[in-house]
Amino acid sequence: MSEAEAGARAAASSGPSPSASHARTPPAFVAPSFTGDARPYGGGDPYADYRTADFPFARLTDLADRRLGAGVLAANDEFFAERENLLKPERAEFDPERFGHKGKIMDGWETRRRRGTDADRPHPADEDHDWALIRLGAPGVIRGIVVDTAHFRGNYPRAVSVEGVSLPGSPSPGELLADGVEWTVLVPRTPVGGHAANGFTVGVERRFTHLRVGQHPDGGIARLRVYGEVAPDPGWLGVLGTFDVVALENGGRVEDASDRFYSPPANTIRPGRSRKMDDGWETRRRRDKGHDWIRYRLAEQAEIRAVEIDTAYLKGNAAGWAALSVRDAEPSDSGASGDGTGDWTEILPRTRLQPDTNHRFVLPEPVVATQVRIDIYPDGGISRLRLFGCLTEEGTRRLTARHRELDG
Repeated sequence: MSEAEAGARAAASSGPSPSASHARTPPAFVAPSFTGDARPYGGGDPYADYRTADFPFARLTDLADRRLGAGVLAANDEFFAERENLLKPERAEFDPERFGHKGKIMDGWETRRRRGTDADRPHPADEDHDWALIRLGAPGVIRGIVVDTAHFRGNYPRAVSVEGVSLPGSPSPGELLADGVEWTVLVPRTPVGGHAANGFTVGVERRFTHLRVGQHPDGGIARLRVYGEVAPDPGWLGVLGTFDVVALENGGRVEDASDRFYSPPANTIRPGRSRKMDDGWETRRRRDKGHDWIRYRLAEQAEIRAVEIDTAYLKGNAAGWAALSVRDAEPSDSGASGDGTGDWTEILPRTRLQPDTNHRFVLPEPVVATQVRIDIYPDGGISRLRLFGCLTEEGTRRLTARHRELDG
């Protein structure tokens, strides 16, 4: 038996129990609560009676995005539907006619029904639950979690819980479940509703690498979304030297954008090249004399030496021209969602772009910045933006101090 199997089997009987939680910061946003069954599917659009809300934290990076490298490492049970469905980037689908030899095939993670010990005690014990271990695609600070029970109308869990831990390297399931590993409660055991986006704000100012999701006592979850801010390892970035200082995986993020009509601007800093049109950023067609733009926050203060602007798969709707500007805003001026202050300096003048093409530019000299803005004219889109450079001494110092603070 492997170490992973041994660890998983040892915890499978009743599931791992939560450990002590760190203090919570009161959230500014309280997510609405959905409880109870949804109505049985009656035909037509299965999302017509889906319960959801506008979660402000959902504009942050999904740290559990499979495209960032997230994965479901283990689960104690996946009898009806496999655990890997939890992290699919697409919303869950529902086919009322799809059945297999085990029963209805659902687009999510679904476990068998738990039972008690004997005929006199047919119901599961209060502590019985199922669990799954999640490796985040990028370590980070979690601001909100959505446990989505789409299409699980009468077979969703009664309650869910989520815990987090930060461990170096690539720990196995057995190592994550070992005695002595201290898990922090991010979402205490909380009732949820069927066929709903169950959102939870998280107020723990810590850096996490892995999650343990529990469903009590059993049931199905369609998708898991973990929204927050990437907190990169400054030691790793220092060894790399030159890297993409705006990439999501390295701690870059989108602060604001003029348009999010067809696809999110954060697509432009995802790993790898775009593989289809909606894997980039595309705006609606303008009928005025304006233009569109995205503003980014770099991993930290950095020297930028080279730029890539990619329009892959944007053939009849690529931006016509693009310009790039930078600003070196002081930390006190640069809140997580604030605009910052100071003048913008243009480092790439308005330049003609070609459809479905990766454009490369070497800057005449390194440019120091903490924020970058790309302006596209008049509309359209780009698929990726890459800014190659390295952290400054001040940027390294601040990132290292933040890393120590988050690791407690």
